[in-house]
Amino acid sequence: MTPDQMKKALEGCYVTIPTPFRETADMAVDEGALRRYVRFLVDAGLTADYATFLAGGAAGDFSTMTFDERVRVAEVVLDEVAGSAPVAMGCQTTSTLELVRLAKAAQALGATFIQVSCPFYFAHTERDFEDYVRAAAEAAPDVGLILYNTFWTSQQLSFGMIERLAEVPNIIGLKWATPRTDAMEFEDVTSHFSDRFTIIDNNLLFAVSAMPALGARAFEVHHCNFWPEWGVKLVDEVRAGNYPEIARMLVEEGMPFYKLWVEIERDFTSGDGYLDKLCMELVGLPSSRCRPPTRDIRDQYRSRCHAMLKGIGAPRLIDV
Repeated sequence: MTPDQMKKALEGCYVTIPTPFRETADMAVDEGALRRYVRFLVDAGLTADYATFLAGGAAGDFSTMTFDERVRVAEVVLDEVAGSAPVAMGCQTTSTLELVRLAKAAQALGATFIQVSCPFYFAHTERDFEDYVRAAAEAAPDVGLILYNTFWTSQQLSFGMIERLAEVPNIIGLKWATPRTDAMEFEDVTSHFSDRFTIIDNNLLFAVSAMPALGARAFEVHHCNFWPEWGVKLVDEVRAGNYPEIARMLVEEGMPFYKLWVEIERDFTSGDGYLDKLCMELVGLPSSRCRPPTRDIRDQYRSRCHAMLKGIGAPRLIDV
């Protein structure tokens, strides 16, 4: 694909697929369950017109998997998707050398994109991150890079740094989230760079970011994992410019999910993907806990989650 073709392919829902694990001591990846997840999403309409799948992102437990497991998860997702939708491979790491290996593996597998964010643990400078990103771009020139601004764990991307990285042709997407202040950092970057990158809204501002003045064309949508039709409808409403309906969807059907997520994170455990997995269980899909140190939420929050899903009208809900 050309860079412009990759930018177009990235539009729609950006779906982070949780990685299921077996209920064994070593918590091996459950490849059969992972295939069922992917097949469920594709069969429900999340094809290339509506979605990109992220294999081994944060909700996919990348931080608890080995290098080989991360590559295998991406391979399974790519095989099951079988070209129905583009696939990104999560490539977050603390090592430039490992990032290069991950990028080369993604290119060899045939992934369309890789997702890259600033190394965590050490407080790296912007120039450290710039060298890191350029190394990945050079290692896998046929893969599109998605830059993820994980400001809560590491160096935040500045406007100037994004301008410099815009010179790299295979940087395709900007998965954008910022702290909310009166300086309107989210709107500033989105409005200035939506022509150069496909902006993925990771701040849940879909009704605003999709407007022409900002120009976001992709949206991080956890709901797709248990309610893929919600994501299809979101994209249709974005294309129709129906911003009041998008706002209603977020408030009435999106907010209860995220409020429960934040409550669990505040009161019980942290990580990512734990609520997605419980919701998936409650619509009849195989499930598992996340790997430790994220604790198993299923017994403690199953009834609360079921009530939340019933309240927002999620389909296929099973009895508990």
